[in-house]
Amino acid sequence: MGTRAIRPFRHTFTVFTPTYNRAHSLHRVWEALKAQTFRDFEWLIVDNASTDGTAELVQRWIGDGSVAVRYLRNEVNIGRQGSWRRALEAAEGELFVEIRSADSCSPDALEVLHRHWKAIPEAERGGFSAVSALAVDEHGRLIGTPFPRQVTDSDSLEIRYRYRVRGDKWGFQRTSVLREQTIPRIEGYVGEIPERIVWRAIARRYRTRYVNERLRIYWQDQRESLSRPPRPWLNAPGRLLDAEDLLNHDLRWFRHQPLTFYREATAYTCSAWHVGRSATAQFAALKPVAARALWVAAFPIGTAFYLVQRWLPALATRLPNP
Repeated sequence: MGTRAIRPFRHTFTVFTPTYNRAHSLHRVWEALKAQTFRDFEWLIVDNASTDGTAELVQRWIGDGSVAVRYLRNEVNIGRQGSWRRALEAAEGELFVEIRSADSCSPDALEVLHRHWKAIPEAERGGFSAVSALAVDEHGRLIGTPFPRQVTDSDSLEIRYRYRVRGDKWGFQRTSVLREQTIPRIEGYVGEIPERIVWRAIARRYRTRYVNERLRIYWQDQRESLSRPPRPWLNAPGRLLDAEDLLNHDLRWFRHQPLTFYREATAYTCSAWHVGRSATAQFAALKPVAARALWVAAFPIGTAFYLVQRWLPALATRLPNP
């Protein structure tokens, strides 16, 4: 990431929560962390200029003393990726796990993640970056599909494209591995840049231990936000980066899910038009010959999606987003 000198680790986990005007739901994280059976962690909150009393709420929790809380406030909104960069610079935990500001986790979540990490033989652990587990909604229903085995050593690309695992998953990454990555950034843009860009980069070098343990609780009552806008194409700059990265680096998985990659090529074209990238520039940004061929095949559909979104927005909100 090119960060300044980093302080030594003082904790096993840094639990990171980015937040923006979520004082009404942030208590879920607080209550989940107070209940953790594994106690060697810090809670690092990065507040993106909230105006709803979040700062005062967090100060009360700091005064409570039952959880080691650190609070960093951005006086202007620097977006989710900016908050990630700041948190990684400040983290004092060897293992970095995010809990979003409207979610929670089981009381033994950190203990289970740590146990599975330590179960990896020490001689092999350097080739692993993470442990990842399952998520459920607030009613206990599994989100997506489980991993192929109770314990699966793989990476996020193989898990998705070969094993076809779907839905939100949750776990940690080694802080040192995350600091090796370039967190994507678009100047002046504070919308969503999908995290899977970083997870794919890590997957090209490291493995993850996937476990069928239900640890994260994903509450589905979240309001619209910068990462969940009422019109998904408002996140076109981030979606463009995502599709371009996949098409340029990971077409070796095309044979497993050709339709998925076709949809990504469609999303690439649609998003590129939204940010003003010409057809010539779209073609040039894709380096593999196979990626360019896929772009040619998807270009008419991607263009049609763009035209509907651009000129018939009421209709576009009722259509699937590429």
